[in-house]
Amino acid sequence: MENAGLLIVGHGSTVNADSSAPTWAHMRQIRRSGAFAEVQCAFWKEEPSLRDALLFFRGGTVRDVYVVPNFISEGYFTQTVIPREIELTGAVTERPGGQIWKYCEPVGSNERVTDLLLKRAREVAPGINPAETTLVIVAHGTELNDNSAVAAKREVQKIRERGLFAAVLNAYMEEPPLIADWAQLTSTPHVVVVPFFISDGLHSYEDIPVLLGMSQHVADGVFRQNPHQLHGRSLYYARAIGTEPEFANLIVEQALAFDAAHKLQSVA
Repeated sequence: MENAGLLIVGHGSTVNADSSAPTWAHMRQIRRSGAFAEVQCAFWKEEPSLRDALLFFRGGTVRDVYVVPNFISEGYFTQTVIPREIELTGAVTERPGGQIWKYCEPVGSNERVTDLLLKRAREVAPGINPAETTLVIVAHGTELNDNSAVAAKREVQKIRERGLFAAVLNAYMEEPPLIADWAQLTSTPHVVVVPFFISDGLHSYEDIPVLLGMSQHVADGVFRQNPHQLHGRSLYYARAIGTEPEFANLIVEQALAFDAAHKLQSVA
C-alpha cells in the first residue's frame, strides 16, 4: 500500500535487549517486502518510545497508519497503555491534517498462529512419532496475565482438535498446571515444549529451563542441546513462538484485515 504506513508496537525491556529483537527483525523484513510506504516500530520500555511514534509518518505521502501490537493477546497493554500513549480514540483515529490511524488486533490473535506453533514443534523435534509425543504450550499465567492464558488455552484446544499428538497440554510459570510439574503431567516418551511468548527473554532463556529441570540453562545452549534427557524422557525445548520469521507476515495480515473487519476502504 503505497500511501500507508505500518507501526509495530512491542513491549520492550530495560534489562534484556532480546525482548525487542523479534520486533526489529519483523520490521526489517516487512520493509524489504515493500508492502507499506513506511514501516516503524515503537516500544513501551525501550526507545523509540510510544510517545516518539506520534512524530512518525509526518511530512510524507502516508495517509493511513496501521498500528499492530506485537503482543500474544489482548490485555492491559493493548487495551489501555498503547491507546493512551499514542493518543488513539478508538479503532479509527483521525489526526490533525486528516491522517488516519487504524488500531489493529494484536498479532497473537491471527488464526495462523496455530500453524506456526505446530511448525515450531516439528522443527525442534524432527522425526519423532507424534503418537508418542506430548506437546506442551507454556505461558506466563497469574491473574496479571489472564488474557495470555486464555489465548494459550485457545491454541491448545485448536491443536487438540487436529488429533496430531498423543496429548496437548497447557502449562504456566506461575499458576497450575505448573510447567515445573511437566513430568507428572505427561506420560509419553517424547515431550515438546513451546513457549507462547513474543520473544526469547529471561523467561525463555533461564526461568522456564530451570522450572523444567535443565542443568544447562544459559543463553543459546538451552536450544542447541535438544533433546534433553530428563525423567527418563526426551524433552525438546523450542524458542518462543514470536521469534518465528513468519510472524512478520502475520503482522501484515493483521493490518490488511483491519479494513475488511471495519468495512473501510484501504488506501492505494
